[in-house]
Amino acid sequence: MRQFCFLLLFLMASCSNADHSIKVKGSDTEVNLSVSLAEAFHKHNKNILVSVSGGGSGLGIAALLNGNADLANSSRQIKEGELQLFKNSNLQIDSFIFAVDAVAFVVGDNMPIDSVSIDELSKILSGSEKDWQFLTKTAMPINIYGRQSNSGTYEYVKQKLKIQFSPYAKQMNGNAQILEALKADESGIGYVGAGYVMGRNTNGLKILKIHSGDQPAISPLDKQKISKGLYFFQRPLYQYYNRNNYKKIEPFLEFEKSAEGQKIIETSGYYPVIK
Repeated sequence: MRQFCFLLLFLMASCSNADHSIKVKGSDTEVNLSVSLAEAFHKHNKNILVSVSGGGSGLGIAALLNGNADLANSSRQIKEGELQLFKNSNLQIDSFIFAVDAVAFVVGDNMPIDSVSIDELSKILSGSEKDWQFLTKTAMPINIYGRQSNSGTYEYVKQKLKIQFSPYAKQMNGNAQILEALKADESGIGYVGAGYVMGRNTNGLKILKIHSGDQPAISPLDKQKISKGLYFFQRPLYQYYNRNNYKKIEPFLEFEKSAEGQKIIETSGYYPVIK
């Protein structure tokens, strides 16, 4: 809701022409962070209006292709098929990595496990294991809460685990909906951007540590491990744009790279870009 209020405020404040507005659309993982950045940016650039909306990485890239966005937020790399569509339209696009995110796997706080292996997670999310009894002593059906297929996070997790998601996985509109569902379902498991659980009210929830083989389990909230690139599910966050439109969006991109912008990224539960 916050991003839509912010957009409404900007629309009411001015009917500025297109050269003085920047439309950002796409990844639900990035939307709250982009709103915070846009709010701070506007304090220094009163004549430029930045509107932010979510809907998924695929939607943002489609909006960029159709001329309905200046920046497409994407929590995944653009696909070859999408790149071909831009080429077919004689549009040259470029990308900017402005932050690093970690995907958190979340269960209810009564779940009697604190960590899960990559192999166990693959079996859970693919549906090859359908009951928690294979990890716990309690027989309880596994309920999966995930994102819709246009989500970059959906695509990212699927590719990292090299699986197809269970056809019984519940497809939710966004991270907030997944967390609310997990608070009400003791047998549920879901995945969200770590920024949605870091420093926020997570009563009723447990963030699982992830391990592989004999390696120690790592939390998606462990900043030190993330900075060293040790967490299995960490990824860059992208912003795609039309190369011919760079001058228009340059002030906002420069603000994201500034010390103030990087501080906002950190305090929002994300990580500065790894050099």
